[in-house]
Amino acid sequence: MREQFPTSREAGQRCSGTGLPLSVTDARGRVVAWGDCAARLLGYEAAKAVGRPVSDLLAVEPRWLGCPEEWHGVLPVRHREGHRLNVRVSACRLAGGNDGEPLWLLVHEPAEVFPTDQALADWVRTGSPVATTVYDTRMRCVRQNAAMRRLTGVPEEERLGQGMSAVLTGSDATLWETRMRQVLETGHAQSGFFVRGRTRVDPDHDRVFNASASPLRDEAGQVVGVCATAIDVTEQHRARERLALLNDASTHIGSTLDLTQTGQELAELAVPRLADFVSVDLVEVLLSGDELPPGPATGAVLRRVAHQSVRVGTPEAVAKVGDVDFYTAHSPQARCLASGRSELHPTMDNAVGTWVAEDPARRAKSDEYGFHSWITVPVTARGTTLGVVVFVRSRQRPEPFDAEDLSLAEELVARAAVCLDNARRFTREHMAALALQRSLLPRRLPEHSAVEAAFRYLPATPLLGVGGDWFDVIPLSGARVALVVGDVVGHGFQASATMGRLRTAVRVLADVDLAPDELLTQLDDLVIRLASESEANAETTSAGDIGATCLYAVYDPVSGRCCLASAGHPPPAVLRPDGTVDFLELPIGPPLGLGGLPFESFEVDLPEGSLLALYTDGLLEARRHGVEAGLEGLLRALASQDASPDALCDRVVGALLPQRPADDAALLLARVRRLGAGQVAAWGVPVDPGAVSGVRSQVVRQLAEWGLEDAAFVTELVVSELVTNAIRYGGAPIQLRLICDRVLICEVFDGSNAAPHLRRARVFDEGGRGLMLVAQLTERWGTRPSTTGKVLWCEQPLSAGA
Repeated sequence: MREQFPTSREAGQRCSGTGLPLSVTDARGRVVAWGDCAARLLGYEAAKAVGRPVSDLLAVEPRWLGCPEEWHGVLPVRHREGHRLNVRVSACRLAGGNDGEPLWLLVHEPAEVFPTDQALADWVRTGSPVATTVYDTRMRCVRQNAAMRRLTGVPEEERLGQGMSAVLTGSDATLWETRMRQVLETGHAQSGFFVRGRTRVDPDHDRVFNASASPLRDEAGQVVGVCATAIDVTEQHRARERLALLNDASTHIGSTLDLTQTGQELAELAVPRLADFVSVDLVEVLLSGDELPPGPATGAVLRRVAHQSVRVGTPEAVAKVGDVDFYTAHSPQARCLASGRSELHPTMDNAVGTWVAEDPARRAKSDEYGFHSWITVPVTARGTTLGVVVFVRSRQRPEPFDAEDLSLAEELVARAAVCLDNARRFTREHMAALALQRSLLPRRLPEHSAVEAAFRYLPATPLLGVGGDWFDVIPLSGARVALVVGDVVGHGFQASATMGRLRTAVRVLADVDLAPDELLTQLDDLVIRLASESEANAETTSAGDIGATCLYAVYDPVSGRCCLASAGHPPPAVLRPDGTVDFLELPIGPPLGLGGLPFESFEVDLPEGSLLALYTDGLLEARRHGVEAGLEGLLRALASQDASPDALCDRVVGALLPQRPADDAALLLARVRRLGAGQVAAWGVPVDPGAVSGVRSQVVRQLAEWGLEDAAFVTELVVSELVTNAIRYGGAPIQLRLICDRVLICEVFDGSNAAPHLRRARVFDEGGRGLMLVAQLTERWGTRPSTTGKVLWCEQPLSAGA
């Protein structure tokens, strides 16, 4: 039985006027009476509570013991099932215990109800701007306020007893309901999460809500429901998304100067944040290198440079990247190009429907993927319309484009347009510089009896621009051949132009038959003059920007000797017939353009079949693995006797260079050959005019041995004139040499350094017609210095006398 509370009129008036009696304890804190309120609040029946220490039941010490008359406070008590409750308690001292000791009456004082509480509750139901809904433990609506009715468009009579799906559609509705169930299970509130979905008020557009869910408890602390609140933050959320998208555009678009990559960056940024499909098309004439006049572009021939889709593989695209697409006059693209203004088509209106209907392929794609909304924006930069960007939404995103989406798309394209134009201009200039460079480099090497040559030229990554690397194989007199490779400092038009001037200068100097060291000295003077011109024109380049290295080699197939000189260029490698491969230890002179320092020539005998490897430093990829490692790799790659020069070029490039080298690289391989002893005939000539007839006879006999009787008449005349000229104006020793190669070469050596001059003889002059006759009868003629004097030479086709 429940113990009766002791009566005390004074205590009752003092402690329990507004409260509910809980229990009575004695002076030692033992329960002597237990009320119905305590049983409901703490879960203990009176029979199990009376006689027990109150500290065991409440899990707190009796703080009121020792107080003179009464105690008031909040006790953190423990329910029988283990959870904690904060209970406001008043303890009043009573007299009349059995042993004369005082008793203590504990009273539960509920929170004071103020007059404003009811007003607050009414305001939450009718006037609060925060939409609020109360759900029971089975997630059924039991109450919603006016703000929630306005937000969802569902009246209360339809809302009561229904779940979340009655007011919100979309995948996030399940997420919101899951969070509220977690609140019921854990008793912990969740707030500040965003939910996207559609309501009855605006069924065609997604809305974004800032939601929260809090547990509702009874007096015993049990969770009896959930209070859910929602604030429509759609506009703020969209504004943040637009700002984030524009911010990302500033950092992600234009990371390279590649047209395709820049267009792809724009498309990938807009999908799926703005559209389901994006295509970037540029005017074909601009991509070909031509310029359009300022103002709106006309025509609808566009090249697809990029596209992106929410679907893997972009299956809805009609044109592939790189393809040219043709747009009719009714298409939004053509109108956009003609007017220079954007177009918004929230639905498939006549302006879009007519265009789609004209193309069966587009109509099929549109039907298959449910295209329903379009934005077309011109790509305009620096007053020129470059192309058009199309944004499309499909059934995967039913919400149509609106005016804000159009504004966002225009801002994205405007930011990308400058990057696309920069990429286009860079591509055009790079292609022009590359075309210039290729026009200055040999497309194929001349066939020559002295060498079997092959080359590879690999331009650097487009970001650096074309460089100034060059190479050449130049036929010289006497069946000799010159091999040259060089490297101009820098990249771009300036480097290519300088390279062209140096290559032309080398060809001119080679035609004069200068020795390698003398040729480099002349070339050094030219670079110094070019640098002086650059200093005078500071707008073009800064002083000191022009510099170059060069390696020049002359190989004589008659003697098998090779004479080389280097101006700051890496030494060539030699693969000999016995399989050994090493670098020639020739003296390395200063780079071209320094002036004042001499260059030295270096001669070496090359056995027949030896292979010379000339290269630029880009082949070594110093930035990747260092010069020493590059040189060792070159020697390893060359160590192959059976491979042809062309196959060796592929092997060397594959071993040393990545797919996109960081610098231009040039490689020239030449396998040397010697002329056979039967291809060369030489005679000493006495300094006597009477010896000329004997020399002619020897020449005729030699031509007969070679089977060149048809060339005997012309050769007799040429030899007679050259030998006579050497006897009259030259000096001893005099030698005549014939070389039977691809052409018939006639050379006369004499001991004089004086060069002959071609002149026109008058009608009655007795001399002066010799060199004129040689020039008329032969294909080429000239003179070159020798170690003892000079050489006068000429060449005639083997079929000249036929």
